[in-house]
Amino acid sequence: MNLFNRIVAILLWLGLLAAALIGAVAPLASALWLQTQADLLVRQLDQWHAANPTNFLIGQATVGIGALLLFGTLLFFEVLSGRPRGVRIRTTEGGSAELDPGSVGRRLQWHLDQLAEVITVIPAVKSRRGAVDIRLEIETAADIDIPMKTDEVVGVTREVIERDMGLKLGRLDVRIHCAPFEPEWNN
Repeated sequence: MNLFNRIVAILLWLGLLAAALIGAVAPLASALWLQTQADLLVRQLDQWHAANPTNFLIGQATVGIGALLLFGTLLFFEVLSGRPRGVRIRTTEGGSAELDPGSVGRRLQWHLDQLAEVITVIPAVKSRRGAVDIRLEIETAADIDIPMKTDEVVGVTREVIERDMGLKLGRLDVRIHCAPFEPEWNN
């Protein structure tokens, strides 16, 4: 649904951009063209109505019901897809449960806060097709070995997510911010 929404939004914005540019370049010609098209549409609708009022009424009902079904269904799926989804866990006994991504983040935050030289951890966890994508914002002490600390954070994250929680780790993005150095005061 997300891809469909993006495609529709891009096409809509491109159409509106083209219309705005044409209107800006030739405003009088654009307004005259719109007026001509509206007049043609009114004449065509009058002809269809005069030719067969019953079929015209059936056409109106068909267009209205079709629009309601199409756009109502799209709206329903848009609202349905907006709710946060948990991560599905399957146990070795054959059971399953749904785990809230916030719970995954809190547990991961607790474990990463235990690491030496880690000051703060802010996890963002998203469920995606049976796996979890995690973005970590970590503030560390100023004088750490960044590659070593990154490897340690990735290892702990993988251990907590895959071994302890039984989840599949998707994409992991670690962003480390070092705290500023404290100035040395010579007294």
